[in-house]
Order: sequence, then structure tokens, then C-alpha cells
Amino acid sequence: MKVKLPFVLFLLTSQLSISQINKTIKGKVSSGGFLLQKVDVINKTSKKSTITDDNGEFIIEAKANDSLIFYAKAYNWKRIKLRPDQIEQNNLNIIMFKKPEELEEVVIRNIAPIKVKIDTKWENEKRRDIAFERKTNVVKNPGVYDGTIENGMDFMLIGKMIIGLFGKGKEKEEKETAPKIEFSALAKNICEEKFYLETLKLKSDEIDLFLQFCDADPKSKSLITNHNKLSMMEFLMEKNKEFKKL
Repeated sequence: MKVKLPFVLFLLTSQLSISQINKTIKGKVSSGGFLLQKVDVINKTSKKSTITDDNGEFIIEAKANDSLIFYAKAYNWKRIKLRPDQIEQNNLNIIMFKKPEELEEVVIRNIAPIKVKIDTKWENEKRRDIAFERKTNVVKNPGVYDGTIENGMDFMLIGKMIIGLFGKGKEKEEKETAPKIEFSALAKNICEEKFYLETLKLKSDEIDLFLQFCDADPKSKSLITNHNKLSMMEFLMEKNKEFKKL
């Protein structure tokens, strides 16, 4: 018994020390049977990160019990804690799930205005045709001159058409919308880098990842249309609490 006990302790100590050594871990990320490119793979424990290549594969240094985070803008982020058997197999297979709500919002926005525009144009053209037919079908007394030119131009109708052309140009100018602004670019423009480094206590290489994390929240869309610095700072500080919990 005295001989076996030191030997067992030696084996346990050796396995523990081996498990604490960083190793190169390989894996791939997919969703619905498709390999995902440019997914951020972050080792939360060692503060190292990488991204998946064109084949959805990645390589990162890690050890047992390290926390790995997988993040992509259109997908729900995922976190795993590496087990010793996963380190030995060295072939991680990560599956992510796509967010469903963004596609529904796009479909709802783009339907209504098209039908209204087509119906209005048809109705206006029909009214002009009816007015022209009524004008040309008036029976005149051939013996009396009333000051009008028969089969002449309808100046009132022409005037309405000219006014309509100017009105359409103005309407088109009003309907032109401002170019879409990315949330991350807007957030950097409103809040200086000092705010992220000193107030939010982020590292310089974490700022872009943090802004992508904020962009995934539907509340960020309202801040794009309303460029309010105070609202932006309150939103970023609230999301920073969630980001730190990862």
C-alpha cells in the first residue's frame, strides 16, 4: 500500500498538469447543415480570438475548462466549457441557430406602398380620359360663335398636368430617404473612444465585438433613426452589463 499510494498521486498530478497546458483545438461551425463563415470564436479565459474560414473551420489555443464563445450577427451566440475529452478528440462540432425575427420585419415593410401607388396612377389617368371625352363630345350650335375653338386644346387640363408634374417631383424628393447607417458606425461617431475605454472599461480590441453584440438587440434600430447621445450612452451602458456577464 505504501508503494501504490505515491504512484497514484504521481499519475493524478501528471494528468492535472497536462490538462492545464494550452493545446491547439480544431473545430467547425454550422447551422441547418450549412457551414458558417466569419464567425467570431473567442476564448473568454485566455482573451484570445479567431474567426472561421470559408469552410466554417477554426483553430484556437485552449485547455480544459476554458470558456469558448461563438458569435455571429444574424445568429444566437453560443458558449461552451471545454471538457477534457473534447481536448483529446480535438474535433469540435458547433451548431448555431439563426434569429427568425429579422426576416419577418423586412417582409412587412415593403408590401403596402406599391399597391397604393399603382391604383392612384390608374385612377388619375382614367379621370383625365373621361374629362377629355366629355370635352370633345359637347354639341355646339353651328350658327352661334361662343368664343371657343372647336377641337382646340384644353388649357385647363394642360395646366393641371403641368402642376401634377411639379407635384410628383416634389413628392419624389420628399420620399427619398437618408442612406442606411450601420449601428456600429453611428455609435462610434456619437461616443468617443474614451467613453468605451474608461467608462465601459473595454479593451480596444473588444469595442467592435461589443458593438456587434449591441446591434443584435432590436432596440438598437430605434437609435439609428433617433441620433440622441444620451439615449445612446444609456443603451451602451446597459448592454455592457450583459456583455460583461458572458
